Amino acid sequence: MSQSATFSARRSSRQRAAVRRRRLTLAGVVGVGALIALIALAMPLFRRAVNDLTLPLAYSDVIREQAAEKNLDPALIAAVIYAETKFDPRPSAAGAQGLMQLLPQTAEFLARRSGAVTFTLADLSTPAVNIAYGSYYLRYLLDHYNGQEMLAVAAYNGGETNVDRWVAEEQSVGRKLTIAEIPFPQTQAYVEKVLRAQKQYRQTYAAELGYS
Repeated sequence: MSQSATFSARRSSRQRAAVRRRRLTLAGVVGVGALIALIALAMPLFRRAVNDLTLPLAYSDVIREQAAEKNLDPALIAAVIYAETKFDPRPSAAGAQGLMQLLPQTAEFLARRSGAVTFTLADLSTPAVNIAYGSYYLRYLLDHYNGQEMLAVAAYNGGETNVDRWVAEEQSVGRKLTIAEIPFPQTQAYVEKVLRAQKQYRQTYAAELGYS
């Protein structure tokens, strides 16, 4: 083979190698781009799956409706449901029922107060009814404690009578009841959990709860 032919063959080989490298580079870029696009598409689904496990939300339309009707923060309703049942209702050992874990005597008190004439305890297993009564109870407690969410949430868990006594005891020595001063460890932890979850629901489910 002549020197000219050898040079031509080498140049042709280098050109083919360069073409292969460009093709491999292009394939790599396309592959990376496709992977990024796939990740971008999968992220919302992944975040939703994580939220469903760590901070679930259901019946957002009912929550928004009850919040608007009773002048409540929808995230507060969602946070109470989260603390009570994590949106997976089942009767408690004390007999509390439904998503917002209402005791029969509390539900009957709320039914009388709200003027309900057809209420039965079995209705508490219906999510819309349970959220309506739980929201009514939150509104009642907020009114009782002059809009102080911490006290209302404490009473939702620890009972209105107990919270009234704790407030009076603190007032007698010139102090306000704080979370740290709540005598029941369970109620103290409950209040912290609800108020923390309230902030998380506002941030995580702004659209679903009507903030945007």
